[in-house]
Parts: sequence; structure tokens; C-alpha cells
Amino acid sequence: MLRLTEIKLPLDHAPDALREAVSALLGLPPDDLLSVTVARRGYDARRRSAICLVYAADVEVRDEAEVLARLPNLRASPDTTYRFPVQGASAGLRPVVIGTGPCGLMAALTLAQMGLRPLILERGRVVRQRTKDTWGLWRRGVLDAESNVQFGEGGAGTFSDGKLYSGIKDPRHLSRRLLTEFVEAGAPEEILWVSKPHIGTFRLVTVVESIRAKIEALGGEYRFGARVDDILLDESRHVRGLMLANGEQIDADHVVLAIGHSARDTFRMLHDREVFIEAKPFSIGVRVEHPQALIDKARFGGFAGHPLLGPADYKLVHHASNGRSVYSFCMCPGGRVVAATSEIGCVATNGMSQYSRAEFNANAGIVVGITPSDYPGDALAGIAFQQEWERRAFLAGGSSYAAPAQLVGDLLASRASGALGEVVPSYKPGVEGADLAACLPGFAIDAIREALGKFAGDIPGFAMHDAVLTGVETRTSSPIRITRGADGGSLNTPGLFPAGEGAGYAGGIMSAGVDGIRVAEAVASSLTGSPLIERMTRGDGAVTYG
Repeated sequence: MLRLTEIKLPLDHAPDALREAVSALLGLPPDDLLSVTVARRGYDARRRSAICLVYAADVEVRDEAEVLARLPNLRASPDTTYRFPVQGASAGLRPVVIGTGPCGLMAALTLAQMGLRPLILERGRVVRQRTKDTWGLWRRGVLDAESNVQFGEGGAGTFSDGKLYSGIKDPRHLSRRLLTEFVEAGAPEEILWVSKPHIGTFRLVTVVESIRAKIEALGGEYRFGARVDDILLDESRHVRGLMLANGEQIDADHVVLAIGHSARDTFRMLHDREVFIEAKPFSIGVRVEHPQALIDKARFGGFAGHPLLGPADYKLVHHASNGRSVYSFCMCPGGRVVAATSEIGCVATNGMSQYSRAEFNANAGIVVGITPSDYPGDALAGIAFQQEWERRAFLAGGSSYAAPAQLVGDLLASRASGALGEVVPSYKPGVEGADLAACLPGFAIDAIREALGKFAGDIPGFAMHDAVLTGVETRTSSPIRITRGADGGSLNTPGLFPAGEGAGYAGGIMSAGVDGIRVAEAVASSLTGSPLIERMTRGDGAVTYG
């Protein structure tokens, strides 16, 4: 099988055009093409007057050796088959996975598929009950601190755009394995080949449930409403057990810590137990909403609304004159801004969309980079920094979980907003007109003001007066890193395996799920004494293979 890339075809090409293009590129008659399979389909919209589709294709030919001899720059299709590093039960204690977001989900599934029968602990509720609890905040302003956008089966990614792509280095094609598992669990098959796959919230619910059933069928065990309040260590600091909030003690010596970026109480407990934790950079800002039609026209011109393109997205970056980086984050075409707090008396926002991306507004985070120098203190100082601005947003919104909102034109003019305009904000339980300068550091507001004007150069209308800014976006990533060594475990707490976003090693569904697979392999290696496939280095999460 051969892989051909960068095959460009018109947006409305004929059904046989891809096969004809492959035949021409290889210099082969059609009968010598045994199969042509789409490996990837994206689009090139740099010229709005001539948007084209861009394909990668896997091709089976009658005489591959002859083609390779004639076209030596061709390459074989990559082998994306996943091979489990071990298979068979361990004689020791079963591994424990804390958290059921994409990282914990894939860690538990991988351990179960290797015959290691994991025990999965989740502080929140099963995904359908959790959905009802989340709607309790959105519709009635009632927050359940243990079952919400952040906590519960599926993790924070369940209430998002469901994006299934990232910029991680993936030489072992672990992301392909994740996508395949999702398709088997009910996700649309197109996520295997479209360039920016997503599945949306409602479909993610079904996927999460199906994977849970698969894990249980393989011997895994779930416990919901099982918040871990303490870890038990022996004299050498090796993990020996966990203490749950209900007073139950669980014996454990291999624990995957996949708790997500908002388990602040758990971070404090780990810090109290002197688990090695470092402060790390993150970002804060606001969500911005525009009419989706404005974004479609700016990105696609006359092709706006074409079914193969769908609602347009964007990715924007600006380096402000005060030295801050401002960028768009978690852009949700045809979606809504959602209440994403997990703490009483705080307001935090995020973006979400369904598979159809059919709602009127586009939204994205417009966020500013923060470094530990902005919040001096111990390793947990970033958490206090986030909470300060979330509390201010709660007060500015009227102390009812409504969010403070400001028109772009008013922010640029440095005045509070009263009545809103053309763009109807989607945030529930509602918004209150405010001055967002009271809800973010001055340097962040200054950088966002400057960036909005610059972004309008890329997307005409981006700085339209009536576009709505809703505050605050603080949960872009974890403010800490639970640093791990080359064996995938904590630097100073053997048996503890930090993983995913909460540990500072991922950002989004795809990278978190891939990290879950990698950490499960590290746990299996430790349990069985088998060689570790990859050596995980401390710091930025980079890996080497050997």
C-alpha cells in the first residue's frame, strides 16, 4: 500500500476525480489501481475565490515494486496498528485509575485490554446523570460541586466541541488508536479521515457509555461518587493505598492520576503529601461571540455554507506590545458559551457545540499567556490566581452564576456595557452587562484590546461593536505540573502515575487520551516487569523511543 499526499481537487469535484488524479500521478492505467482509500481530507482556503479539497490517499496497485522503482519519492502507507506491550493478569494488586475523562478513560481501557482489570474511581456521577446536574446550573443557577462540567464521567471534554485533533508528536500513531476506539464506541467513521474531526457533546455521551461497558466486560470495575481525599504512603514514599471521602480505604500500589485540570482540592492534598509539583504557565481571558455567518464569509467568501466545508473556524495569534501573547482558544463553530465552574461562588466559562454545529453564534476563548512570575508563591499559587478572577467574575455577574459580559466596542472604548446589541449571548444562566476590566488583570485587558483590532485584519468584522465578550476563561490548562520521570511515575512518589491535563501533560481530548494510553503502558511495564516502550522525560512531556 502506498500513501499519496497533497492531492488537490475542486470543492465540487466529480465522484471519480480522486481515482483519476491518483492514476495520473502514478502514471498508471485505471485497471492497475486495485483500491484507492481516503486517508485524510482537508481543505485549502487561503484563496477564498478558489477553495479546494486536499486529500491523502492510500493506494493499492498491481505492481508496487515497479511504481516504487519509477517514482522513488513515494512512501509506503504508515503502519498504524497498535500492539499491546503486555497481555495477561498481574499477580499483585489491581491498578487504580482516578478520573474518567479522556485520559482516565483510555488508560483504563488499555489496562483492561491487557488483562489488568483496573479499578476506576470517579468523584462525579455517570455521564447521563451528570448531564442533568450540569443543566441544573445552566437552567436554574444551581451548582453541584461534585457533578458539573468539570467533574463526572467523561471529564471536561464531554461538554466541549468534541475536537479530536491536536498538534502532538505521535510517531506511534496512538491518536489513530484512540479514534478507532471512539468509532467502535459509536462515533461517526469520518473522524478517521477528516482533517479536523469532532463529534460534539451528545455523541460523546454515547461514546463514553460504550467504552465504560467495554471496560467492565473486560474485568474493569467502576465506582462513582468516589472522591479520593488522601493517598497512603509507606516509609519510602511508595503508594500503598487511597482514602475515599466516605472513609473507605483501598489498597493500591499502582495509581493513575487522571484528575483533570480543576481538581483543586486534590492538588492541595498532593501538595500536603509532598508529591513533587511545579507551577507552570497557563492562560486566562474571555469568550468572544460573533454571528457564525460573519466568520463563514470572512473565511470562505462565496463558498460560505458549502456542506463539505461546514461552519468555519479560526486560529488567531497576536504578540502584544506589552510582551503578552494573545490567542484564540477552543474555537467552537456554531456553538455556545457554557458555565464551566466547579466551585461555589465562582464563574468560569468554556465553549461547547454539538456535532451539527448548527447554532447561530461562533465563539472562542481570547486568552492571554500567564507565567509563574505573575503569581509568585508556592506551586499552587496559580490556583489562587485563577480563583481570584473567578470570584470577581461571580460578583460582577450579580452573584447568581450569571456571567459578566461586555460588548467589544465598549471594551475598546473602556466603558461598561449596559444593553447588549445584535449578538445575543448564549451563556446560561444569563449575563449581566459589566466592565471586564474588573474581572481580569490590567495587562490582560490591555493585550486583548490590542489583539482585537489586529484580529480584525485577518477576519473582517472581528472587532464589530456588538460582538459579545463573556468572562472569565480561566481553565485553559492546569496551572501545575505533577512532574514525572522517565518511567512515567511521579519523581518522588513511586506507584503514582500522573497523567493528562491535570498533571500538566496534555491539552484537549486527543492529547489527553494519548497520554492515558502511554501512562497505562508505563503502569503495565511496572506491574509485569516488561520493557517500557517509551521513556518519558520530565518537564515538557517530550518522549524518546527505544
